[in-house]
Amino acid sequence: MSGNPFFFKQFKVNQNRCAMKIGTDAVLLGAWTSIRNNPFSILDIGAGTGILSLMLAQRCDAELIDAIEIDPDAYEQCVDNFETSDWNDRLFCYHASLAAFVEDIEDTYDLIISNPPFYSEDYKTENSQRDLARFQEAMPFHHLIESVTQLLSDRGLFSVIVPYQEEASFIKIAASFNLFPNNILHVRGNPNSNIKRSLITLSFHESEVNFNELIIETERHQYTDDYINLTKDFYLKM
Repeated sequence: MSGNPFFFKQFKVNQNRCAMKIGTDAVLLGAWTSIRNNPFSILDIGAGTGILSLMLAQRCDAELIDAIEIDPDAYEQCVDNFETSDWNDRLFCYHASLAAFVEDIEDTYDLIISNPPFYSEDYKTENSQRDLARFQEAMPFHHLIESVTQLLSDRGLFSVIVPYQEEASFIKIAASFNLFPNNILHVRGNPNSNIKRSLITLSFHESEVNFNELIIETERHQYTDDYINLTKDFYLKM
């Protein structure tokens, strides 16, 4: 997607200063993430444009929605997107690394959400800012999970999206910190494609995992009912 503003039904997201533009991953995660525990406080780790925080502000009445973003350009853009939204009184972005944030913050959050950098494959592009946004080494899963366990309330939920091939290792690392998967959504681009993404809800409470599958399209630009129903509150043309 380009750097042009992205218009949703209830908010606009400017993204020209962010390395990672708005994509399907973020919209899926923001729409799918459970708010069943009626979170009072939410944390968005690696906010980028701020899209996840904005989607959750639209979906629930959480009084405190904090975001952290380390990249200075993305941070400034996130702040601007928050300020121009209808929920600017509930949204706040910190310009900080996750490690620094964990050190400084004593409160815990009822819901933590993250669309973390992945692509641990051995390639780099010419765009170092984009690499920072996309590469797992910028925020390794181990560091992310350990930090979440320090920031998540006892009954809180952690919602994350990872490549399907990283699912097993992510869950294994999480288990070593007593975080357990409760819900998993496997995403395919179309009925004949391999599973591409895993959306996972984790908590400190072990339970039988509820598995579901989502197919995005039956053919190019022919979206499935499941995908439309999940995203229709956000996309203008759904």
